[in-house]
Amino acid sequence: MDIVKSIEHEQLKNSIPEIRVGNTVRVHVKIKEGNKERIQVFEGIVIKKQGGGVNETFTVRKISYGVGVEKTFLIHSPLVEKVEVVRVGKARRAKLYYLRERTGKASKTKEMVGARIENKEIVIKEDLAEEPVQEVVEETTETVEAPIEEKTTEVVNKEVAPAEPVAEAAEEVAEKTAEVVEKESKASKTDKKAE
Repeated sequence: MDIVKSIEHEQLKNSIPEIRVGNTVRVHVKIKEGNKERIQVFEGIVIKKQGGGVNETFTVRKISYGVGVEKTFLIHSPLVEKVEVVRVGKARRAKLYYLRERTGKASKTKEMVGARIENKEIVIKEDLAEEPVQEVVEETTETVEAPIEEKTTEVVNKEVAPAEPVAEAAEEVAEKTAEVVEKESKASKTDKKAE
């Protein structure tokens, strides 16, 4: 994979909300004011979606005190906490720029009759690839730790021991762990050959 694509892939969210043009949505955005951080809600109609990947954006329009306000949000931005669908609107266009000239009730989209309000999420990254790696690490640590614990208990039982036997015991433990690691690597190689 290209370096730029791999870096962009790390920045993607695991799952994103399904946003459609014409829907009325409530966007929860993190805002920093000095040292404090709070969440502000921006509710309005989605008038356009554009871009793809990390650069995918959607624009939400609302009328605040008689003035039209539009905000464009990055879908994969860490500042966008969540997006809720309030109303499912009926739109026959990809961009609803015609709403800019309208005021009052005409500036809203018609509601889809019988549409359910569902906050569906589109899964982009799956965590399945990470889980098997953790299991393998746990198994190897268990097998390596067992001989070490046995040898340390023998050394502890000899309360007054000169320095030489302790060094010998440490060497024996190192040899045993090396043998266990070699056996595991040979077993994994034979498993790979069998497959």
